[in-house]
Amino acid sequence: MKIKSQPDFFSGLMFIGAGIAFAWGATNYTVGEAARMGPGYFPLILGILMALVGAVITLNALGSTASSEEEIGKWAWRPLFYVIGANVVFGLLLAGVRDWGIPAFGVIVGIYALTFVASMAQANWKFKPTLILATALAIGSYLVFVLALQLQFPVWPEFITG
Repeated sequence: MKIKSQPDFFSGLMFIGAGIAFAWGATNYTVGEAARMGPGYFPLILGILMALVGAVITLNALGSTASSEEEIGKWAWRPLFYVIGANVVFGLLLAGVRDWGIPAFGVIVGIYALTFVASMAQANWKFKPTLILATALAIGSYLVFVLALQLQFPVWPEFITG
């Protein structure tokens, strides 16, 4: 049996690995049952479904004849660096790091930083569309997480709010 599509095969394996990790991690919490769900129920079901989707993708990538011998290209280091870096910057800015002297900048500044750093993963990123996207994400996040869900986390920098 040959691999018809290497990208599909390895992405399916990635989904299987992530799904198993989620399902396994969910067992550290009370799972409960469908009528009375615990905090681990949703991650467990999500992990199982993710592993099943990965298995389907992986099996579809296998076949007796390799009709389209797609190979995996080189690692895209630039997008990988910027997307991971954007998440790290967001985490550092959201709540700050007292030991390093970084104050909490809040979710609005964090989202702007996240959007700008992640958008630099593109080869030809532009400032204006990134600014529009960051503004839309900041407004949407404020409306959903702060006003609608009433989650308690810093919205604005602590040197402004006190």
